[in-house]
Amino acid sequence: MKHKTLGAAVALAALAWVTTAVGPASATEGPPGGATAVAALAAPDIDVAAVQGHLTQFNNFATSGGGHRRAGSAGYTQSLAYIKGKLQAAGYQVVEQRCTTCTYVSNNLIADWPGGDTNQTIMFGAHLDSVSAGPGINDNGSGSGVLLENALQLAAKNPTMTKHVRFGWWTDEEQGLNGSEFYVGQLTGAQRTAIKAYYNFDMVASTNAGYFINNINTTASAPLREYWQSLNLQPEENVEGRGRSDDYSFQQAGIPASGYATGASARKSSSQAQKWGGTANSAYDPCYHSRCDTTSNISATALNRSADGVAYTIWKQAVSETPQNDFSVSLSPTSGSVKVGNSGSFTVNTATTSGSAQDVTLSASGAPAGVSVSFSPATVRSGSSSTATVTVSSSASPGTSQITVIGTGTGTGAKVHTANYGLTVTTDTPVPDFSVSLSPASGTVPVGNSGSFTVNTATTSGPAQDVTLSASGAPAGVSVSFSPATVQSGSSSTATVTVDASAAAGNYTITVTGTGSVTRTATYALTVTGGSTGCDGVPAWDATASYVPDDLVSYNEHKWKSTWYSSGAEPGAPGSWAVWQDQGAC
Repeated sequence: MKHKTLGAAVALAALAWVTTAVGPASATEGPPGGATAVAALAAPDIDVAAVQGHLTQFNNFATSGGGHRRAGSAGYTQSLAYIKGKLQAAGYQVVEQRCTTCTYVSNNLIADWPGGDTNQTIMFGAHLDSVSAGPGINDNGSGSGVLLENALQLAAKNPTMTKHVRFGWWTDEEQGLNGSEFYVGQLTGAQRTAIKAYYNFDMVASTNAGYFINNINTTASAPLREYWQSLNLQPEENVEGRGRSDDYSFQQAGIPASGYATGASARKSSSQAQKWGGTANSAYDPCYHSRCDTTSNISATALNRSADGVAYTIWKQAVSETPQNDFSVSLSPTSGSVKVGNSGSFTVNTATTSGSAQDVTLSASGAPAGVSVSFSPATVRSGSSSTATVTVSSSASPGTSQITVIGTGTGTGAKVHTANYGLTVTTDTPVPDFSVSLSPASGTVPVGNSGSFTVNTATTSGPAQDVTLSASGAPAGVSVSFSPATVQSGSSSTATVTVDASAAAGNYTITVTGTGSVTRTATYALTVTGGSTGCDGVPAWDATASYVPDDLVSYNEHKWKSTWYSSGAEPGAPGSWAVWQDQGAC
């Protein structure tokens, strides 16, 4: 809350809205069992430990950023990024708004929860910045953390929304409400009208807490007042904070506003201490705008009461008491096998998970060619089942696939749910296949000669088939031929390796490929011997050797100098110009 001198604060407090005094309550209070209105809405009980976890993060950001989270500082920027990341992961539509008129130019953070009528928007806000004097954990990490955890719980519960909910974290509040004033100033007339109420939370965990509500007698304040009254807190008007926090920016624009506060530098009266506990004649927050406003300056009790009151207000103002109709889809079994030319079945089970039962229309996607899926019945009442029949035609190919069963609900905002079925198509006829092997698998052929090996094929499944043979990987001057070139699987062929006089001595790997309904390979290790041993004492190029720059070899009656690192790069070949440099004929 921005600083302001209120000399008459105590006197004005006497004019506050008052009721009978009650005693203090504990920090672990849940929703009051005696308050019918509160219990009926089933708002979540916000975990105060989760809120305190956010405050610890804010405190850490301040520590690493010079001891504060002033607008535009590193501590502020890290705090904003932390909140933004959490909200984006939860599914919020998040926007950073640059406040160009702020004293410290920096960003507001606006987060919209999808759903609800945007012409009926309920907005919740808190300033995120601190003063330069300290980390600002009560002022106003407390309000910021309370809103963040409420936003996350709204996303987790994902209830049916009757109105649209928006959250805002404001920058530069401590310099004069500048962030919220900028935001409101950028709204069009229609956008201002769409905000039906704005709720502000500034210093909601003071250690000597009072329980104050902004504009306590207005319609907008009713849910905040209702919740704290249900705890017997007997809240009062926030006189100390009047005009000093971001709700004032919205009020000035004609938007109904309210909010919680637990007090700043003003002192608690004796009557307040009697009904709320704490110390009379002491400040509500003894560390207000001070270095000691750390995580140690937090009342878990006040923090819990504020967090739960926010949740109650969100649910009271924007959440439908009637659960949204929803259902689930499951399959039994979840996988199966069907032979080509046959059919199989599985059961599609539906269940009503919330609200009332509804009609669910079933369909399927992902079936492979030759496979169809039908449902009987095609539309069921949630809670009922349907039989899915999988028909596999004779043209279908054996294999596995995943079929997605889709259940589509009815009515406005109809839900869609899916479940997956693993289908294996089988056949009684084995898939034709064969193997290729060589005998022997290696051999030596001198330059100018030829050698041979046998290519053996075998039928490994299905009927025998024609297999066409070919070879790859032979070096220059070496050729491979087959007799016959095509064999019936189960038969053999003779491979002839011809090595002409230009071939270079060396070791080579030749791949023999058999092509039929599938492709199979085998490798033959060829050693070429004899031939050129070099010219002028220069060793012959070896296809299996590794060469480095400046190595000298002979090949095809020429000398070649290596210009780079290589292995298997043939001197004089079109692709080897960058590796070998011709040094002339021998």
